[in-house]
Amino acid sequence: MSGFNDFAIARALHVLAVLLWIGGVAFVTLVLLPACRALAEPQAQLDLFERLEHRFAGIARWSVLLAGASGAWLVWRLGVGSRFADPASWWWMHGMVIVWTLFATMLFILEPFVLHKAFQASARRDPLGTMARIQRVHVVLLSLSLIVVAGAVAGSHGGWAFG
Repeated sequence: MSGFNDFAIARALHVLAVLLWIGGVAFVTLVLLPACRALAEPQAQLDLFERLEHRFAGIARWSVLLAGASGAWLVWRLGVGSRFADPASWWWMHGMVIVWTLFATMLFILEPFVLHKAFQASARRDPLGTMARIQRVHVVLLSLSLIVVAGAVAGSHGGWAFG
């Protein structure tokens, strides 16, 4: 076996990007946020979360970009764009696009231009409530992401069709 296998490389990049991205979301949701909320001082909770989450944001942005680019390449390369016309059989492909769009919108538009300011204002008024809301949002996003990842893995191997 020799030569350049663009499909294998694109799939590997896609899996690695999703692993870093969703794995990071899992860490933030299941480890970082509970550790922050365990601190006694509300301002310390907010400061630690912002400092550490900010470090992950760049990794998440690059991972989301790479996942989107490699995913689009795979759809094109495999010629499977028609699967989007059959959501019952290929629901997980729609799920990947929806989850990707949610995170891309959050990371590239909402967080830098809207959410950061809203977070600051909310944190001044109600620091504990703000941390609770952030944790709830992360739990929902992680849950949705894990359902789609499970569906995509099973679906790409012939399972999980509803049609």
